[in-house]
Amino acid sequence: MYGLLLENMAEYIKQVYGEDKWEEIRRQAAVEQPSFSVHQVYPENLIPRLAKKAIQVLGVTEREFFDQMGVHFVGFVSQYGYDRVLSVLGRHMRDFLNGLDNLHEYLKFSYPRMRAPSFICENETREGLTLHYRSKRRGFVYYTMGQIREVARHFYHKEMLIELVREELLFDTVHVTFQLTFDNRAFTLASLTMTREEKHLPISASMLFEIFPFSVVFGSDMVVRSIGNSLMVILPDLIGKKITNWFDLVRPLIAFKFQSILYRTNNIFELVTVEPVLTERPSDRKRDIVLLSDESDSLPDDKKLRLKGQMIYMDNWRMMMYLGTPVMPDLNSLITTGLYINDLSMHDFSRDLMLAGTQQSVELKLALDQEQQKSKKLEESMRKLDEEMRRTDELLYQMIPKQVADRLRTGENPIDTCEMFDSVSILFSDVVTFTEICSRITPMEVVSMLNAMYSIFDTLTERNGVYKVETIGDAYMVVSGAPEKEISHAEKVCDMALDMVEAITDLKDPSTGSHLQIRVGVHSGAVVAGIVGLKMPRYCLFGDSVNTASRMESTSEAMKIHISQSTRDLLSPIYMVTERGEIQVKGKGM
Repeated sequence: MYGLLLENMAEYIKQVYGEDKWEEIRRQAAVEQPSFSVHQVYPENLIPRLAKKAIQVLGVTEREFFDQMGVHFVGFVSQYGYDRVLSVLGRHMRDFLNGLDNLHEYLKFSYPRMRAPSFICENETREGLTLHYRSKRRGFVYYTMGQIREVARHFYHKEMLIELVREELLFDTVHVTFQLTFDNRAFTLASLTMTREEKHLPISASMLFEIFPFSVVFGSDMVVRSIGNSLMVILPDLIGKKITNWFDLVRPLIAFKFQSILYRTNNIFELVTVEPVLTERPSDRKRDIVLLSDESDSLPDDKKLRLKGQMIYMDNWRMMMYLGTPVMPDLNSLITTGLYINDLSMHDFSRDLMLAGTQQSVELKLALDQEQQKSKKLEESMRKLDEEMRRTDELLYQMIPKQVADRLRTGENPIDTCEMFDSVSILFSDVVTFTEICSRITPMEVVSMLNAMYSIFDTLTERNGVYKVETIGDAYMVVSGAPEKEISHAEKVCDMALDMVEAITDLKDPSTGSHLQIRVGVHSGAVVAGIVGLKMPRYCLFGDSVNTASRMESTSEAMKIHISQSTRDLLSPIYMVTERGEIQVKGKGM
């Protein structure tokens, strides 16, 4: 229910002042983007914190802000269907106000954690009445005033003037007195004496206490004179004792005194026993509890008897009669208080509600268990799917650059991923006398040798921040400057080349025992890079620069790094370079 108030605040500010103002208020109040739910638990200070910032940002008074928010609330709750409940709460405005506590009792079934306020009417005249508002939550006085005034206008077509007479704090409860001025002609109609001729219809006390098995009759001294049949079974010592010593008054929020009750007979009264009713449970019933509940033991509050009903003053007796009905959410509550189904009244729906509620609870629990099992299976399947997708992504990103792979996932044509790069550096390497080495060793030894070499080179690509394009046989191809553009691409590739020449000395030729030797060639220039084809997609480089880099490697010497003049021009002076002189590459001098 607290979430409903928060959502109403957000909607009110958005509609009246605009979404930008709401975002500004939320940011200044340091509140994350909210997703309000009526069942969610929120910090107690969330509404005051947002309201304080809203008053500052919007430049309005506290009274104006909360009053208008209360007016907006009446229309806002219509989307949840509560307007239908409000429209049938009473024939006249006075009836609505008298029945507000009963409305909150109804809402407690849906929102058991709700700390509902209490409303009590008195001093009623044709021109209005005095309304007492009590709540354990502070800061909602003007909010309540706006709500009541809008209800009078919207549902009863009456203009109402609300005056705040007094506000005080009693322990943890706010007590506010309002004077309501409106056309209250319904009070005159209700106060007319209806005369009718009646015959005496005598009824025995035994029948009365059978009809109302949880009734309590007490006098002005609050001493219990009689109790109903079912109450006699579980609380036989109550007779002759003060009801205030055995029960606490939960609702309405008034003093538990005879005179206070006398003026509030239109309200629903909720009483709860001070001590647990059944301290020692029979062993056979204890076994039933285990079968009916997943909990091994009930909380002490669950063992207390909770009654809800009306107080009626019996003028002939000069005593008050409480027509109570036990509040039993489930069979466990029945068992822990020492009651049985046949203790409940046969003349109302107590038994039907208990049995139907229990059956529905079992069905819901069964459905919930099934849903939880399905949910667990779904979560496990989703976890496995996420793991497989992660592994697939890792494999895909090893074959294709991430930024290119993500474009292909969105359905982009492979040819559209091709891009022109004005300057990149390309490295080729191969193993010296690779063909001769293969002729002297087994195929498995060749595979093992290449795997060891490529594993080392792959590690070096991560260290130097270059991209491995592909391997063909003993040839290894690397690029820097694509697919991510890099200013110092020549230096990165040359660092990679130096590391490769150094690392290869740790690998042995299986046929001779001496370390392997490689040739490395590097060239810098323009290329086109991207994905072509549909099957076995790979990230490829195209252009004369690729061919030139390959010829630089093929014309290199063992354990040397052969670079072109274009690469040399891009290197900083810290690199030691020896000029080889002019050679023939692809039929032209370089």
